[in-house]
Amino acid sequence: MPQLTLASTSRYRKALLEKLGLPFDCVAPEIDEDRRPGETPAALVQRLAEAKARAVAAQGRSGLIIGSDQVAVGAGVLLGKPGSVERAIEQLRSLSGREVVFHTGLCLLNTLTDQCQVLDETYKVRFRALDEARIRRYVERDRPLDCAGAFKSEGLGIVLFESLHGRDPNSLIGLPLIALTELLEAEGIPLPPA
Repeated sequence: MPQLTLASTSRYRKALLEKLGLPFDCVAPEIDEDRRPGETPAALVQRLAEAKARAVAAQGRSGLIIGSDQVAVGAGVLLGKPGSVERAIEQLRSLSGREVVFHTGLCLLNTLTDQCQVLDETYKVRFRALDEARIRRYVERDRPLDCAGAFKSEGLGIVLFESLHGRDPNSLIGLPLIALTELLEAEGIPLPPA
C-alpha cells in the first residue's frame, strides 16, 4: 500500500481518518487560505483541498496525500472559525432559526501518477431558534472556538439543531469519510484494510 499522508494538523481530521484503520502521517501544508474575489464556497474548498495536498507533496512526501478544507455559509455570509468566545456567540446568534450549508473540499492526490481526485461534499444544518442564554451556555460548555460555524456536531452542538441533511455527517467535522473511502478504493486501497 502506498504511504498515506493527511495534509493537516487538525485533531478533528486526524481522529476521523483513524476510524478507517489505515496507517498515515500528518503534515502541515502551510498554504495561503485567502478567498479569491468572486470565488464560490465550493470552488474555494476544492482549490484549498488540492493546494494543501500539493503543498505537502512539494515537501517531498510521496504516495497518497489527502487534503481537505471546509467553510460554512449562513445567511449569505462565509463563516470561519470564530477564534473567541464573543465571536462564537455572534455566529450562533446570526444562525438562530436558519439553515447553514457546509462545503467540505476533499482531495486525494497520487504523487506517483499525479492523479488528483477533488470534490465538494455539502451538508445542511438547520438551527433551532436559539435564545441568548442557550447560546452562552453552549459556547461556555463546548468551547467551539476552532470550528467553522461555532459548534461541534460530535459534541454538545447537537442540542442547537432542528435537522441535519446530507450524505455523511463526518463532513461536518471536516473530513467526509464516505467520499474518501470511494476515492481510496479508486486508487486500489481496499477498505476495511486487511
